[in-house]
Amino acid sequence: MTEHQLPQGFETLAIHAGQEADPQTGAVVTPIYQVSTYKQDGVGGLRGGYEYSRSANPTRTALEECLAALEGGSRGLAFASGLAAEDTLLRTVLKPGDHIVIPNDAYGGTFRLFAKVLTRWGVDFSVANMQDLGSVREQLRPNTRAVWVETPSNPLLGIADLTGLAEIAHGAGAILVVDNTFASPYLQQPIALGADVVVHSTTKYMGGHSDVVGGALVAAQAGLGEELAYHQNAMGAVSGPFDAWLVLRGIKTLGVRMDRHSSNAEKIVELLGGHAKVSQVLYPGLPEHPGHDIAAKQMKAFGGMVSFRVVGGEEAAVEVCNRTELFTLGESLGGVESLIEHPGRMTHASVAGSALEVPADLVRVSVGIESIDDLLADLQQALG
Repeated sequence: MTEHQLPQGFETLAIHAGQEADPQTGAVVTPIYQVSTYKQDGVGGLRGGYEYSRSANPTRTALEECLAALEGGSRGLAFASGLAAEDTLLRTVLKPGDHIVIPNDAYGGTFRLFAKVLTRWGVDFSVANMQDLGSVREQLRPNTRAVWVETPSNPLLGIADLTGLAEIAHGAGAILVVDNTFASPYLQQPIALGADVVVHSTTKYMGGHSDVVGGALVAAQAGLGEELAYHQNAMGAVSGPFDAWLVLRGIKTLGVRMDRHSSNAEKIVELLGGHAKVSQVLYPGLPEHPGHDIAAKQMKAFGGMVSFRVVGGEEAAVEVCNRTELFTLGESLGGVESLIEHPGRMTHASVAGSALEVPADLVRVSVGIESIDDLLADLQQALG
């Protein structure tokens, strides 16, 4: 921010941060620099700091600057996928012999990365209920280097107290990592609550249109940001320029989309809560949700993800997924279109038999921005 620049709101940053008009042509949208290498102004004379697009690319730079601005961090980094971002982060801050505390409710791919990849590399983990600060304290060890949390969590929509977790992690000499994918920086900014690193699958709400796969890290402090950038370049799982451009395009409408996702979700929750075929609704916006008060403090709204349990068990839940017409049966989330899935057989199949196993009667919906009456009618007929 320059000396005379006024503080800017979220939507303004989403449209303008890192995205100044092109100096050569005046183009108001960041160009797609579909280039691998750059002419140098003499040996070692890098024009604008660019030499090779794994190390840096102007389109990716624009996205990374925007990400840092939206999350209130020092350094943003864009990756080829959310898991690529997670892998780079973990191999930056952990080494063989280290320990990390992970949630008992998390994305199945994240758990697979810990359980099937990092353990072979000599990193140990233990599982804690992130909604219970005492549970997290009990899992800390002298060699704990990080506490990892999702809030809201995937798929049970648990809410964690980020300020409390930051105090616990920092007191143990560890960092707090927050997967902010479900909330997006529009609804929640973990760095302001004490997080050291924020993780995103930009495939989801940030991209918002189910047309790109990407991931991101935002570091609170410049030092860790530099370490992450070094490993990003050394490991190479970077976002390509067109993918970075698509995420930037999606971010421009993130605020207005999240408002509609959230308002549509609230009406879906109202329908589900009064339906005889639904035994439980999991949504932090419900006053009876155990994390409601914390969510109300640290989130702007409660988001577009809703999970519910179906009377009749697993087969009944699967049938609901199969009967929807407007809700598309598919994995992923956060797009403008509504999706429905059975976590136990789809996104969370990798956690079967573990402490993260999800209920067999659980259905998860990503509520889109379609006309709400159409969404309600579709769920009504699917439930029967």
